[in-house]
Amino acid sequence: MSDAELQEEEREVLLSIYDGDAAFKQLTPTTYQYKYGEDDDIKSLLLEISWGPSYPSEKPTINMNTFYNKHIVQEVKDKVVAHVEAEAEQWLGCAMTYTLFQSVQEHLADLLAPQPDTITDLNADTNKLTITDQNQLQEEPTKKVKKEQLSKAQKRRQWSRADGKGEKPRGWDWVDIVKHLSQTGSKQEQES
Repeated sequence: MSDAELQEEEREVLLSIYDGDAAFKQLTPTTYQYKYGEDDDIKSLLLEISWGPSYPSEKPTINMNTFYNKHIVQEVKDKVVAHVEAEAEQWLGCAMTYTLFQSVQEHLADLLAPQPDTITDLNADTNKLTITDQNQLQEEPTKKVKKEQLSKAQKRRQWSRADGKGEKPRGWDWVDIVKHLSQTGSKQEQES
């Protein structure tokens, strides 16, 4: 079988296996994603596998740099990519996408071991790595926003339009229908 025929067969198999699985997503006929863990969980990740034109004779492309993985530390991303590529090396020439997704599922705890348990831990790790030179920072002058000054008459008018709590009375913006019709005229008058 040619690589194109093997890809078509594997595509059908993947879609039948993951039918109804919300964690699986087919982006294009050659790009698939699988989400591990729950949404809003610090230990959840999204693995993307893309097939090249000569897949399965060559390894697929592994992508961990999706927006969903912004909370994952680089060490974990590198560890997942290395694991999947090592697994893909064993399955060259065979349909391997399902096997790669399952291998990550089985080793997920080991792969996520370097990932911090909370967001504060993640921020603390990030702050340790950030080095800033105070001499290079330039302070930008801040402009004060002037508050609009109202005259006494304007304040009095606003106060008289509102009740004691500063809220306008019910119906303050209603249109007086009789007054409106007397100014515009009725339809019958306009037609004649």
